[in-house]
Order: sequence, then structure tokens, then C-alpha cells
Amino acid sequence: MPSPAQFSCQKSLFDIPADVTYLNAAYMTPILASSALSGQRAVAAKLQPWQTDTRDFFDPPARACALMAQMIGARADDIALIPAVSYGMAIAARNLSLRPGQKIIILADQFPSNVYPWQQMAQSHQATVVTINRPENGDWTARLLEAIDHDTAIVACPQAHWTDGTRVDLVPVGQACRRYGAALVLDLTQSLGVMPFSVRDVDPDFMIVASYKWLLGPYSYAFVYVAPRHQQGTPLEDNWIVRTGSEDFTRLVDYQPDYQPGAARFNVGERSNFMLTPIVVDGLEQLNQWGVDRISSYLSGLTGLIAERAQAIGLTVAAKACRSPHLIGLNFTGDMPEGVTVSLAQRKIYVSVRGNSIRVAPHIYNDAQDIDRLFSALGELI
Repeated sequence: MPSPAQFSCQKSLFDIPADVTYLNAAYMTPILASSALSGQRAVAAKLQPWQTDTRDFFDPPARACALMAQMIGARADDIALIPAVSYGMAIAARNLSLRPGQKIIILADQFPSNVYPWQQMAQSHQATVVTINRPENGDWTARLLEAIDHDTAIVACPQAHWTDGTRVDLVPVGQACRRYGAALVLDLTQSLGVMPFSVRDVDPDFMIVASYKWLLGPYSYAFVYVAPRHQQGTPLEDNWIVRTGSEDFTRLVDYQPDYQPGAARFNVGERSNFMLTPIVVDGLEQLNQWGVDRISSYLSGLTGLIAERAQAIGLTVAAKACRSPHLIGLNFTGDMPEGVTVSLAQRKIYVSVRGNSIRVAPHIYNDAQDIDRLFSALGELI
């Protein structure tokens, strides 16, 4: 396999015009052109439903779960298919214990889908949500480790903060959770696929990820990893396909009390999702073929260049040790000039604004020329 240094821009595999600089993967990514063809074939298949075989209900989603398991070092049976991060968080909240007076730890400005369930759970159990303030030096990990103690029931956090890419080192956080008997619930939507992660190293209780960002997938398709210790838990719903023997359509009215093995009971209804699953599978196959380590190294080179160029024009960024390889916030010391993203979009350069910073999120379809275009434009605007 080629070394990380040999990995190159893959823009030719996407339908991105030559004059477009898309640096907004943290918002959502385009899918691969090959994935679009897979999706078109899947839509066309609905024109002739008599061609759909029983195995089509089972084999493609099983393939998607296997590819996700490969990416995170899990077993395919540890993965369930869900429609959104909020669905996975609801599964976690239903299956974790919380006593009055205990605390749930989250990060400041964390994405809402990984906040609201814990606020509601704490309120109903006479517990407390403790929010870790944003550290001035960007070191979330140290702040988290200071906060986890014997009163901690749940730690719910990301690997990369969605607003600016400041990172959490999940290995020591996982170790601290196990030391104090706390559960660890992860939303990796802003990092999985471009930052290395292994359930063997971190040992989370639940890991949830949506596919429409860094996994090059569609909206409304997500995964939940359920640690084996929770796989006898209570699902959000009871649907036919998660029960034993559901492969035999002729015997579905022989109602079964038992579930399929592993995390299968947590699958959303209609998890086969004939139209979206082929798109997801195509994207995951390509990411696994490239390798997350190689992707991470390539993107780290781009964000390093972004950091240098940003500092050269008076913007600030998080310290390198606290940054993620793929997502970086460019911070203004004063107020951000009005209409920056609109002006950039008029030049066909696409980024996001979160708070008082420009969020720049390159993916494998970007290269140094895109960075040049961004900072040429920023030099004119600020």
C-alpha cells in the first residue's frame, strides 16, 4: 500500500467543477460519483419491485455494518443501522443508568443532538448536567479528565468539536470512565473516517455517527456501535426484521420472542433502506480502501498549511497539539467582518461560520490550490 505521503487529491472522483473550492465537509460532503451511480441504480430498481429478492432486505445492510465495523475495529454484530444521531443518543439514554445526584458531563457548545437527551435524562432522574467550559488553550482532554470522578455517570462527547475541530483524546478519557465506572457515549459524526478511532482502544459504551459528513454518505443514514455489555438492552422500537427467523417471510406470523444476535435489536424499522444503503456501502468501501490513517495524514498537511496562512494574516488557530487533522477554526481577535461567507460563496469558495470563527473543513477532494484560493480571497475581504 502507498505511504501516506503518496496519497493525493481525489477530486476527479467527485462531481466538483474545477472553479469550485469546497472546504465545508463539516457541513456535509458530496458523495462519490460512483456512489451516485449506485444510488441511481437503486432508485431504478424500485420501478420493478418484483426484481427485489428476500436477500436484498438483509445482505446490503449487513455489508454496510461490516464496513463500519472494519473501520472502528468492531464486529459486524456490534453495529446497528439508525436514521440519525438523535436516534442513537436516545438508545444510549434508554439503556444507561443514572442515580439522583450523579452527573453527566458534556462539552460547551456541543452539537445539540448530544445535549438535549442528557438534559432531559438528568431532569427526570434528579441528576446534573456538567458542562466543561471551552479551554483557552484548546485542551479539552485535560478539562475532561479533571471533571471525571466517582459522581460521574455518563460522559457524552465528540472526538473533534464541531465548531472548530479542537480534539479530544478519547483513549485516556475512556480509561478514566472505566476507572470511575462511568459510561462513555460518543458522537463521531465530525471525525469518523478521517481520524483514526478504535473501539478496542477507547471502549465506549455507545458510538454514534451520521454518514453525510466525513463518511461520504447520504443524509438520514447513521450507525450505532453498541458495546457487547449493552447488547441485551431495550431498543427504541420493535420491528419484524430484528427478530429471530425474520429471513423466512412465510413464517413472519410465527411471532418470535428472541432477537437477532448482537446489536441487531437496536436497528431502526425498514433498516434495509434500499435506495440509500448502496450509496453508503460505496463510500465506506472507498474510505476503507484508502485507509483512515492515510486520509488523516493527507488532511493534516492541508490544515497545517491553513493554520500557517491564517496566522500570517492575523487570524488565530488552536495549537497544533489540540487540533484535529481535518477541521480547523480561523478565529478573529475582534468582530468578524460582515458577510464573509457570502462574499466567499460569490467567489465559489465554500466554508462555514461558527461563532466568531471561520470553520474550514477540507476533504480528500481538496489540495493546496484550494487553500491558495481561500486565502487570496480572505486577503481581499479582511
